[in-house]
Amino acid sequence: MAELITIEDPEDPRLHDYVALTDVDLRRRREPEEGLFIAEGEKVIRRARIAGYRMRSMLLSAKWIDQLKDVIDEVPAPVYAVTPAVAEQVTGYHVHRGALASMQRKPAVPVKDVLAGARRVAVFEDLVDHANIGAAFRNAAALGVEAILLSPRCADPLYRRAVKVSMGATLSLPYAVLDPWPDGLTELRDAGFTIAAFCLADHAISLDEFAARGHERVALVFGTEGNGLSTAALRAADEWVTIPMSNGVDSLNVAAASAVAFYATSP
Repeated sequence: MAELITIEDPEDPRLHDYVALTDVDLRRRREPEEGLFIAEGEKVIRRARIAGYRMRSMLLSAKWIDQLKDVIDEVPAPVYAVTPAVAEQVTGYHVHRGALASMQRKPAVPVKDVLAGARRVAVFEDLVDHANIGAAFRNAAALGVEAILLSPRCADPLYRRAVKVSMGATLSLPYAVLDPWPDGLTELRDAGFTIAAFCLADHAISLDEFAARGHERVALVFGTEGNGLSTAALRAADEWVTIPMSNGVDSLNVAAASAVAFYATSP
């Protein structure tokens, strides 16, 4: 059973994991270095536990103590009960959902293990927006994509906002960092994947045409929010694919484009 501890001082060192959650640069450094991430909200906390992440502690306002009583009873980790005012002073924002948990990260998974048994994987190059990463993971989970690979400069899928936007999909969908980039794409080709790069090139084939070819294993590759895929990533692909646009619109947000591609390539 977890230990319930009431804390009134926002400077209490036991709250270290939750300090300055809105400082993105600080959290990007601290969380991977210290091997933790923050789960926000009851649903995400429960999904993190189901996914096998070990809980370090919880930070709860009073109303959430009863609602998470089963978790408190089962988890051997401290539970810090605080007022909303103390929570805001510690984290730097009003914790609307009233429930935070510090979770222990798992060891990185090798790319070959992530690819094992998968027929469709998504690959993202340099997505730096945590909301886009979270939305892409949620799309992939909802539409049957079995794994995700990220270039080394992508945003952290376990950053609080990414986890929140994904509704916990970043906790359950297998993923790995593909390094070196983009040379590591050869590992997908060696595993039997057809590598499809999504871009706006005039000679790219349409998504419908690509989907109709029925490749047994496909890797769908998407570029950064601004400029799309790099020249090196495009050169590493087997196919260039485009989503036809109408009404003078030249492209979709990368998360939206991924959802369209995931749906169109469903087996």
